[in-house]
Amino acid sequence: MFAMVNGLRSYSQQAIQAARYIGQGFVVTLDHMNRLPMTIQYPYEKLIPSERFRGRIHFEFDKCIACEVCVRVCPINLPVVDWELKESVRKKQLKNYSIDFAVCIFCGNCVEYCPTNCLSMTEEYELSTYDRHELNYDQIALGRLPVSVVQDPTTQTVSGLNYLSKGVMEGHPDSRSVTNF
Repeated sequence: MFAMVNGLRSYSQQAIQAARYIGQGFVVTLDHMNRLPMTIQYPYEKLIPSERFRGRIHFEFDKCIACEVCVRVCPINLPVVDWELKESVRKKQLKNYSIDFAVCIFCGNCVEYCPTNCLSMTEEYELSTYDRHELNYDQIALGRLPVSVVQDPTTQTVSGLNYLSKGVMEGHPDSRSVTNF
């Protein structure tokens, strides 16, 4: 008899705990139902990339001194720099420069270490093609000025997805940080 009462008590405690978990799940579901959707209609609406976004690399042919620092700092030795040495002035002259974006990991090392700042990262992220060989950009394609998402008249820009109410992104008031022990 005593074992049956303990079994019934254990069963009822487990049932109450399961009901709590289900209730917590409903609360989360109802909370998400009150939020705005996070999806955007991509071809017609575009997100504005963040300030430090690493998009397509822009190259300025006139500034390049063919030092090949970009090739040395690239983790995969990606930029192809063709140059010839001009004996009359004892200086390198750049003939061709290309980057294959099918292989590029967009780490930004080439941009960061370029001594003449002839490379820069743009906010252009639409690089998809049907043929991967079209992603091999030469100096002419790299020199093309980027199309800004903000200035594109055919699309509506979405500045951010701030759908959370104030206080949701902030920490718990009782939590301790490194500074307030």
